[in-house]
Amino acid sequence: MANAPRLRVALYGRNGHQLTHLLREPHPLVEIVALCEVELPEGARVTPPVLPSLDALLAENSIEMISLCSPWRSQQAADSIRCLEAGKHVLAEKPAALSESSLDEILRTAERTGKSFREMGGTVFQKPFLAMREIVRRGDLGEIVQVFAQKSYPYYPGRAQDEALDGGLFLQNGVHAARFIEHVSGQRIVSLSRIETELGNPGEGHLRMASAFQGILENGGCASAIANYLNPPGLGSWGNESLRVFGTKGMAEATDAGKRSRLVIGDRDLGPIDPGPEPLPYFTQYIQGLLGVGEMPLTLEEELHPLRALLRAKPSFPEVN
Repeated sequence: MANAPRLRVALYGRNGHQLTHLLREPHPLVEIVALCEVELPEGARVTPPVLPSLDALLAENSIEMISLCSPWRSQQAADSIRCLEAGKHVLAEKPAALSESSLDEILRTAERTGKSFREMGGTVFQKPFLAMREIVRRGDLGEIVQVFAQKSYPYYPGRAQDEALDGGLFLQNGVHAARFIEHVSGQRIVSLSRIETELGNPGEGHLRMASAFQGILENGGCASAIANYLNPPGLGSWGNESLRVFGTKGMAEATDAGKRSRLVIGDRDLGPIDPGPEPLPYFTQYIQGLLGVGEMPLTLEEELHPLRALLRAKPSFPEVN
């Protein structure tokens, strides 16, 4: 890729999974040209200029794309719209919006301006979940009837007690579980109900510590998921993901942060799922698409529908039980 074109990218905010690793390990298709409200990581090999505000980034004509991890998630939809209107592509931290109306306004703006908008939505495009997606797409499991997903993160004192800061457990954590369900099963969630609790919150505020939801898939199947901030450090990984997909011909599962997996077809226990070759990072696929040298594996509608399903189940932030 030595002579490949490079996309000029700016990083805004550090409230989420910002792309600061690209400052330590430069990407062959990306040139980081500016930072705002982002700290340089230790060992940074690239030190772009630091600009004072998002306005300053928008005024810089050389910037083609902005990676948004806005300081308050409640402001990020408006920030996305401003970036798009300034002629910048946008890659936004999840949740990309805190209401369905805001999400729709982003998409209308992207269509009107001709600029690309994407959420950091590559949950499934890593081992072994991508292999599970391919198993389903081949029809090995038959008709998908039921899916269960889990996403567990640890609690730490910096967890936002105000959902406006990061979107809250159900949206910023639960969206991973919803992506597992939709992007692996190939079935959209058409209706969904949720429960949440603040039980176990060691801080002062209204941090939801656990959530669960259940829904109906477009083919009539069932889906359920749990999300929480209860992952104990002894597990040895930051996230604890589980996914079980049940079909009329068999089942596939990945548990314990994807460390264990199993595929059973009829009366044959096929053992651990072959994860296949290292998947191409979702971010790389996005950049290739912007540069016209590749295509995204998900349409924008497919990428954002898990979030849309959650937003319909939580149109506001009501009191919890």
